[in-house]
Amino acid sequence: MNETNRPAPAAQDPGRFGRASAWISRRRSALISSALRGAAYSSGAGAVGLLFWWLRQMI
Repeated sequence: MNETNRPAPAAQDPGRFGRASAWISRRRSALISSALRGAAYSSGAGAVGLLFWWLRQMI
């Protein structure tokens, strides 16, 4: 009848990769939206840049 009350083992820290993957999974739709918005802005800026470059070559 000599039982000892041992504390429960501490939960392990998920580590950097585990925290990053959890963060990404929670914010997946926001990240996809931001990536698509960035792609649209960059392609628009590139198209405008090419248009002005083409106009300068014609003058």
